[in-house]
Amino acid sequence: RGMGMLRGGTAVMGSSTNMHHQVRTMGINGQGGKGKAPGAKLRELVEEATATGKPLQIVGAVNAYCGLMAEKKGHKALYLSGGGVALSSLGYPDLGVTTLEDVLVDARRITRQTTAPLLVDIDTGFGTTIFNVQRTIEDMEAAGVAGVHMEDQVVAKRCGHRPNKQIVSTEEMVHRITAAVDARRDPSFFIMARTDALASEGLEASVERCKHYVAAGADALFVEAVTDLQEYKAFSEALPGVPLLSNLTEFGKTPLWSLDEVSKVGVSMALYPLSAFRAMSKAADVVFETLKEQGSCVPCMDHLHTREQTYQVIDYHAWEKKLDKFQSSD
Repeated sequence: RGMGMLRGGTAVMGSSTNMHHQVRTMGINGQGGKGKAPGAKLRELVEEATATGKPLQIVGAVNAYCGLMAEKKGHKALYLSGGGVALSSLGYPDLGVTTLEDVLVDARRITRQTTAPLLVDIDTGFGTTIFNVQRTIEDMEAAGVAGVHMEDQVVAKRCGHRPNKQIVSTEEMVHRITAAVDARRDPSFFIMARTDALASEGLEASVERCKHYVAAGADALFVEAVTDLQEYKAFSEALPGVPLLSNLTEFGKTPLWSLDEVSKVGVSMALYPLSAFRAMSKAADVVFETLKEQGSCVPCMDHLHTREQTYQVIDYHAWEKKLDKFQSSD
């Protein structure tokens, strides 16, 4: 087939090109390759949060639909959890089972349909060498991701809020960070270092680790499984000016502190990695049980979005108008 052109200069294949691509090119949803780089967007939001003392809320979206829903509610930054990919896309536990491509598939789908910058969990970098880390960064950038966080666990990693985590040496983590920094093509691409050392090495040693991580080029710090607010303060005082993320995941080691509480100890980002996923899971559990026991969804309709509410999330009517235009005989 020959090449055709849509408005805006985007090349497409022939007249039978996928309608989804045509509608997206015309700008109904998604980044569309225009405007500021994703990393620059995220950096601006983090800088604003640091300057104002109002932590940036970064909300987990396990798929593009959730990302759109979060944006509709006014959230400015999105997150793709490695554990979320394992759970929602693969049905596996968060034990290092997912691959780079597993995460990229979900990341691409989210960035294609949303405009908020996406922070992605890349575990330990998806491999045993610096070349694996470099490829991961290159592929994440190409997928339209704004930034990533990478942790200092061994490759056979565990969920950050589970016992028996094993940590690599500071030197090995520095090599990972250096490889990531060297691999990024866009200097605004955001690289965050996560440490899981608090549980096994204690506060002082973890702070010292993070000093090396920042010196290696990490743009921000993610201290996992914090149990005392003053631990954040220790990091923020030891590393002034370095953005600090608080992981406010439910049912884990960290208490669910308020934005005001974490702000007072130097936190500039508040992460809610699987809050929406857990709510969705509970609602689905009710629906499946009701269908099995009562043979109808009628008793649990309050747990369901209406068709029109779903349409509003994805701007269905705008898509349909485009389809009507393309199918019109006029």
